Amino acid sequence: MAETADYPRGVTFEDVWAMFKETDRKFQEEARVRQEEARERRQELDRRFAKTEKFMKKLGKQMGDLHNTFGEMAEHLVAPGIADRFNERGYHFDSIAPGGIKIRDSQGKVKAQIDLLLENGECIVAIEVKSRPKVKDIEHHIRRLEIFKEHRENRHEKPKKILGAIAGAIYGEVEQKAAADAGLYVLEQSGDTMRMKVPDDFLPREW
Repeated sequence: MAETADYPRGVTFEDVWAMFKETDRKFQEEARVRQEEARERRQELDRRFAKTEKFMKKLGKQMGDLHNTFGEMAEHLVAPGIADRFNERGYHFDSIAPGGIKIRDSQGKVKAQIDLLLENGECIVAIEVKSRPKVKDIEHHIRRLEIFKEHRENRHEKPKKILGAIAGAIYGEVEQKAAADAGLYVLEQSGDTMRMKVPDDFLPREW
């Protein structure tokens, strides 16, 4: 004789089966809800990613525009009167190259970029322009001058003394001293022109 399930009194097989079906339905419904929530989360993440990507592209453009602004500042604010500041010290520069030069390696990669160059028959001053110079900018410019000197030597250009200067809209005392101690000329914005700020006993470093 076949065994039969021992159901509680008054509960039939159909009742149990209906309970299983209802449990399965609830399970399927909960699974569907979780899948829908996961899909919505993925969509939200996709939206946030797209928004972030758009923001980063916009930021990149703004940074590029800011870099161009510094270049324009070098060309339109610093360049016009900067030769005068040096000529007042007896240099007599007859050539000024605003807009900067790029020094590239043999593969065409930019190794260094100089914002302004003053030049005469014996001397060149390579000038870096910053809105607010930092001590690290001084270190970077020294390296830039070394690259520039090596570049000229490799091209067998006429030997000339190479001097360095850093021009800034806002200069801190610490940065001014660090630049002067490194043998770099300090140029700070004053109204619509630039003024040179170096100690009386300042000796420029030559490269």
